[in-house]
Amino acid sequence: MPKQNNAKIILHVDMNAFFCSVASLLNPYLRGKAFAIGRENSYRGVISSASYEARALGIHSAMSQKEAYELVPNLIIVSLDYSNYVHYHNLFLKILKEYSKLVEVASIDEAYLDVTELSKTRHPLVIAKEIQKRILKEVGLSCSIGIAPTLFLAKMASDIKKPLGITVLRKREVDKVLYPLSVKDIYGIGKKTYPTLIANAITTIGEFMDPRNKEKIISLIGENTYNYAHEHILGNSSNIVVPDRYGDAESISTSQTFDRVINDDTEVLYELRKMTREVLGRLNKENLYAKTVTLTFRNTEFKTITRSKTMNEYTNEYNAIYDVIVDIVDANYHSESLRLLGVGLSNLVNKKNLPKEYNLFTLDDFNAKEQVVKQLIKEFQEKYGENALFQNKK
Repeated sequence: MPKQNNAKIILHVDMNAFFCSVASLLNPYLRGKAFAIGRENSYRGVISSASYEARALGIHSAMSQKEAYELVPNLIIVSLDYSNYVHYHNLFLKILKEYSKLVEVASIDEAYLDVTELSKTRHPLVIAKEIQKRILKEVGLSCSIGIAPTLFLAKMASDIKKPLGITVLRKREVDKVLYPLSVKDIYGIGKKTYPTLIANAITTIGEFMDPRNKEKIISLIGENTYNYAHEHILGNSSNIVVPDRYGDAESISTSQTFDRVINDDTEVLYELRKMTREVLGRLNKENLYAKTVTLTFRNTEFKTITRSKTMNEYTNEYNAIYDVIVDIVDANYHSESLRLLGVGLSNLVNKKNLPKEYNLFTLDDFNAKEQVVKQLIKEFQEKYGENALFQNKK
């Protein structure tokens, strides 16, 4: 019983077909029609979102507009200024903040909020219903809400009933609620991963969680992906909602939006290498060291995922930081189609303020050794050529 009382109550609020819903609000003639968000009057580009009527005809996000028109010749494709989406995002977010100080934005159309304190005086289901009704009435948009003890389970729950659904998911009910679902419904599993599982007779979450299938699944998708999904489904993941989790002002970051879709691990790492060099250049220019690395992934549906990792020591070394980036990619990227990537460094400290225990030596000793190494490299390159040690300087 004490364990039950200490459980967190997390809501995941997911706006239903957000981009198309906003478009319908601004352009009422779109209501009830098969339409999609993309590049108007063009066969080039990619569908970012589709109305429910268009989805029923086979139109989906990440589909090329050329393919969409071939499937539905009379499909309406519209585009809106991004500021319109930001406006409605702020409207529904304002309502959420009336219920909890702990609101974490996951993307422009979804957010988590911790209502543990409020639930001591009001039933969480009542809270969720009120939020849903208010957003519909005051903003004009529908949403689905998941209620669970962790962020992952709340996200999974919000996807079960759409549109205008509310789903409660307790840890003890995971097998009953989630196990019958398809493996493609596992959040974060990746659009290229679940077909592999299905092709090898792992079709449901229940089959994925069956210990008899563990070795087989690991051979198909790798141990990291398997462990991530397995533990999160069991409820062994974060239950902490952090407002402005990635809003640290004292950070250095860069991002890039791509004209094309990228969905290949090699290409993702190639782009991240270039960004790493950029942020490191700025880091060194300011004479700073970093301890936390953050990656941002935005897919073709404008869903944004941000993941961070804090190192044991402060560093300004390329290899140390890039190794962390590779670890984050391995654990969190599963060949989804992306339109934006970003790299950020935070938890910064000026070199002169590095803690004494930073290394085995004092800071002065470290600086002296660093200068010796740089001098040795310089002398070696003067004798054998600039590319003698570093073959790739791009």
